Amino acid sequence: QVQLVESGGGLVQPGGSLRLSCAASGNIFSIYTMGWYRQAPGKQRDLVASISSGGSTSYGDSVKGRFTISRDNAKNTVSLQMNSLKPEDTAVYYCNADVVYRGDSRYLRERGLFWGQGTQVTVSS
Repeated sequence: QVQLVESGGGLVQPGGSLRLSCAASGNIFSIYTMGWYRQAPGKQRDLVASISSGGSTSYGDSVKGRFTISRDNAKNTVSLQMNSLKPEDTAVYYCNADVVYRGDSRYLRERGLFWGQGTQVTVSS
């Protein structure tokens, strides 16, 4: 149906930068909101940033001013530029998308949320 593939995670020193990317593929008609979530061990999964199809953005309080989310509607991709990284940013980062896609019948459209497999971001000296 729909797949989300993430890339760009890794190990970085405090104060450094990383750029995460996510590409959606499948029988997609359109994508409403795309976003990034993160989850550290023993903690809940929290919103990092989201962006609507029109380009409106939202950010979690802990990343405002440091992270920037963007998307390319033609390519069905979303990116997260992470600057001034802190050890507290260490987590598994997940891509999320609200997708309108083709159902089993070519005449039907369905809408649902899809998740990427997650990519590890570690901020440490």
